[in-house]
Amino acid sequence: MKTVILDVRTPADAMADFTQAWNTGKSEKSDRISFASPELLWRVLTAKRWELLKILCGAGSVSIREAARRAGRDVKAVHSDVTALLNAGILTRTDKGRIVFPYDEVKAGIT
Repeated sequence: MKTVILDVRTPADAMADFTQAWNTGKSEKSDRISFASPELLWRVLTAKRWELLKILCGAGSVSIREAARRAGRDVKAVHSDVTALLNAGILTRTDKGRIVFPYDEVKAGIT
């Protein structure tokens, strides 16, 4: 199962983990997407976007329309959320314009 952790860490902490992985050749068991402050995390990760990410776990590539259908939401609103998540690097887009969240599980944490 592929997991991603969305968390708040200083750039120095993130760089230290990168350096350790580089030097040892061993990465963490989970991928991480880190934010510099709790405010930035919550600006990007609203309740609706969190719900959308959970829906997209393990879904593979889907259209925005399909993501909206699964979420029971308006396509325009989901498009706006998808754009924010793409800009933050949380979602990716395929060459055919579909969206991908390549994880089976998502966790969020503030330490």
